[in-house]
Amino acid sequence: MDTASTITIKGILSLLVQNVDENNGRRLISLGMGDPSAYSCFHTTRATQQAVVDSLQSEKFNGYAPTSGLPQTRRSIAEYLSRDLPYKLTSDDVFVTSGCTQAIDVALMMLARPGANILLPRPGFPIYELCSAFRNVEVRHFNLLPQQGWEVDLDAIETLADKNTVALVIVNPGNPCGNVYSYQHLKKIAETAEKLGILVIADEVYGHLAFGSKPFVPMAVFGSTVPVLTLGSLSKRWIVPGWRLGWFVTSDPSGTFKNPKAIERIKKYFDILGGPATFIQAAVPQILESTDEVFFKKTINILKQTSEICCRKIKEVPCITCTHKPEGSMAMMVRLNMELLEDISDDIDFCFKLAKEESLIILPGTAVGLKNWLRITFAVDPSFLEEGLGRLKSFCERHTLEL
Repeated sequence: MDTASTITIKGILSLLVQNVDENNGRRLISLGMGDPSAYSCFHTTRATQQAVVDSLQSEKFNGYAPTSGLPQTRRSIAEYLSRDLPYKLTSDDVFVTSGCTQAIDVALMMLARPGANILLPRPGFPIYELCSAFRNVEVRHFNLLPQQGWEVDLDAIETLADKNTVALVIVNPGNPCGNVYSYQHLKKIAETAEKLGILVIADEVYGHLAFGSKPFVPMAVFGSTVPVLTLGSLSKRWIVPGWRLGWFVTSDPSGTFKNPKAIERIKKYFDILGGPATFIQAAVPQILESTDEVFFKKTINILKQTSEICCRKIKEVPCITCTHKPEGSMAMMVRLNMELLEDISDDIDFCFKLAKEESLIILPGTAVGLKNWLRITFAVDPSFLEEGLGRLKSFCERHTLEL
């Protein structure tokens, strides 16, 4: 944990779990990992499962898939994403990846060159920093502004960028902040990137998981203004993170990515990657076509309910402040008021002691670049969430200074 580039969420969560006292007889509750599939209220649809069963039982997809992905899979993803765009994507724009994490790695590989730097949000998803470190790409952070709904500090973007800047990253809906960007804010981001001559990497793994006043708007809507690399997956919206089915998409109607050398470089890199299982890929067209809107609405309603539980319970805890009510995704950031706590040195110390005393796992903000904050995942069964936040309150009451 000496440098940001060595931090991974799974690594820290694993250490926290090891710190749990197994002798206290309490069930472990984790509000740290964004994997709702463990809870029955978040299970995927039967139609989604049946699509995989049909694909597997057909015995047509036991062999290798083309390294860029099955043609029918690429075509169906292009059609799915095009529903929300003012132009049509084609299968040539889509590359199938092993989850969104592999799509991130591909994006960094494509942009890496000697002296390159990339602009990353703070707080943000630490995999970007880890991939950048492996690619020798310098990382420069711009702040997300909690008092403005975690919007991008556009003035900072212009200050940080130089001739070696290759891209800026946005995550929308936001992980770890639970924000959803408006059309106007995304437009300003696109215009800023166009002015600076850099592209936008749009991490939309939580795409459409918006339950506040602002609807989800894909960054690729502004693809004619600035080239956009859209990264996404089935993981969150369909609640199947273990299936590892993601996509890397060049959302670029102006043709910036049509440079033969750039396309050839991407294709060659996919030649050395191991993509998702062929039968999972083959199920994608049926999944995208057959999923009922009722399922999506149910997921959104549960996330809205659990986010409201979070906000309500956090208000009862004097040493924690929610600066912005979540509007999407599955997580939120809350600030620790360290001056109210005794025998707690920082957010990491807080989370390790919380794990030991309460068998409750919460991610320290340091893991996502914001010291003395916490990331709470609310994609959890409501009863687990209520109990977990009750334990958080008890822990804070024991460690709060008496005034």
